[in-house]
Amino acid sequence: MSSEIKRLQTNARMSQVVIANGIVHLAGQVPDTAGASITVQATEILTRIDTLLASAGVDKTRLITANIWLSDPKHFDEFNAVWDAWVPAGAAPTRACVQALLMKPGLDVEVAVTALS
Repeated sequence: MSSEIKRLQTNARMSQVVIANGIVHLAGQVPDTAGASITVQATEILTRIDTLLASAGVDKTRLITANIWLSDPKHFDEFNAVWDAWVPAGAAPTRACVQALLMKPGLDVEVAVTALS
């Protein structure tokens, strides 16, 4: 195992991507469009995840885990419709999905993933 840690899109508070020991860790991603439908919010997030994974040299077929936070259980089915269309067949990661208050009004979804490099 390498002891090297690579950080991408880093600022004083956090890194969007950290690569360590062959694992790509993404920070929790939230949508740009507060108050939009869950479909719009989820699509924005998953598109950003695709971009961040690509910056680390991997794609969503390498996902290991996903953590999902929804502001309300009523969003579960709508979120899953977007998620199911996004995850490649046969490459679904482990997943946890819970209800949580998100940090800004109008944000109803947050997703964090890890992938194998």
